[in-house]
Amino acid sequence: MKVHIIAVGRLRGGPEADLISDYLTRFDRTGRALSLGPAQIVEVDDRKGGGMAAEAELLRRAIPKGALLAVMDERGRVESSPKFAQRLAGWRDGGRSDLALVIGGADGIDPTLRAEADFALSFGAMVWPHMLVRVMLAEQLYRAASILAGAPYHRD
Repeated sequence: MKVHIIAVGRLRGGPEADLISDYLTRFDRTGRALSLGPAQIVEVDDRKGGGMAAEAELLRRAIPKGALLAVMDERGRVESSPKFAQRLAGWRDGGRSDLALVIGGADGIDPTLRAEADFALSFGAMVWPHMLVRVMLAEQLYRAASILAGAPYHRD
């Protein structure tokens, strides 16, 4: 199952970009034998003045046809790492070939796009900067692959 992290805004070089690259490389390496990956980041422009509706349209265009749509949203489901790993495996085992994990801009995800989502995931009630959400999501993808591979990366 290919993983597409589709995010509003451009991430310049720096520590966040380095962490994302590292975790996605690890995810690809660990996930390959599990039919998970590769993972890629797809960035869309944040539309100053266009608002969430304009961002939602750009996000929709970036989502692969037929992909399972999961949005990162503070109102989404909070899951443990093992539960998230099980969810990824379930999507993969259910025959999904593409997973689109969508991260909105500064104002979040347009309600119409949120309503189209198959799943909404939250990293808790706090609001996180979207660049940190990318890092955390990349790390959780790697952690999920590690859990599914039986590696000791995750400890309960």
